[in-house]
Amino acid sequence: MHPIDPGLWARLARSSFRSRFRLDLQDQLYLASRTPHVIAEHAASFVATRIAPERPRQDGRQTPWRGHPVFVAQHATATCCRSCIAKWHALPKGRALTAPEQRYVVSVISAWLEQRRDDPRQHAEPDGRQFDLLDSPAPHEQS
Repeated sequence: MHPIDPGLWARLARSSFRSRFRLDLQDQLYLASRTPHVIAEHAASFVATRIAPERPRQDGRQTPWRGHPVFVAQHATATCCRSCIAKWHALPKGRALTAPEQRYVVSVISAWLEQRRDDPRQHAEPDGRQFDLLDSPAPHEQS
């Protein structure tokens, strides 16, 4: 299995597209109600069915933008489609991902999610804007 390149996180953080992904409150609650092992099983299932085949169905559009924390993590970590995986993780398109490669993809997704588990700074408002639970309301919002 490929180890996660420590430089991956810095490269993802420099990407204006990848770095904008945040877990919303519903995603955080979902994570809080399940163990990391269960979430990794969900990720493994999504990767096996949507990403790993030689020619994934609707490649480039197979990962929803929301609906499960794993989907958000896939976009944030460039594990959402085979083109992104080829570009960011050097796993070529045109062939099925091997079992070790699938485990690598799941480990990247899981690591991103674990970095954000129970971190209120990672919440996003329903419209996608990030907010900090420790911030006080804006002056016009105070009663």
